[in-house]
Amino acid sequence: MLVGVISDTHDQVRRTKRAVAALKAAGAKALFHCGDITIAEVVFECCDIPGYFVFGNCDFDREGLRRAITAIGGTCLERGNIVTLSGRRIAITHGDSEQELRRLAGSQPDYLLSGHTHRTSDYQNGLTRHINPGALHRASVWTVALLDLASNRLETLPISNDNMQD
Repeated sequence: MLVGVISDTHDQVRRTKRAVAALKAAGAKALFHCGDITIAEVVFECCDIPGYFVFGNCDFDREGLRRAITAIGGTCLERGNIVTLSGRRIAITHGDSEQELRRLAGSQPDYLLSGHTHRTSDYQNGLTRHINPGALHRASVWTVALLDLASNRLETLPISNDNMQD
């Protein structure tokens, strides 16, 4: 199963739309948003694919975001939690809380997805692979990630501006 990983979209609605379209075109069957969504309009661009969302440190209107996530049939995991897909345990949090990162890593999931730094990273720590897809805001290159749960292959996808104003 291919899953898309996205983070730090902030209020970049058109950029998020392009990113989600790129992930779906690449075969993503689920989407993990690692927080800093900021506005409900971003959530609405993540529809038509099962979505899992966490809150980041810039997500101030959490009730509005919860309503949007519910409206698209997504799953709100608050500040972090673990989801099992295709037999793989996937932990997700924003990454701004060391305590939350330690709590989730302590359960030794297969993957720990996070954002916050606006930089891509991919490394193994014990049994857990830590993945940060990068960001769609305040990054020199806007990126998302596509993870194949069957093969463990990770691909970072750059998102261009396609001559559209964001």
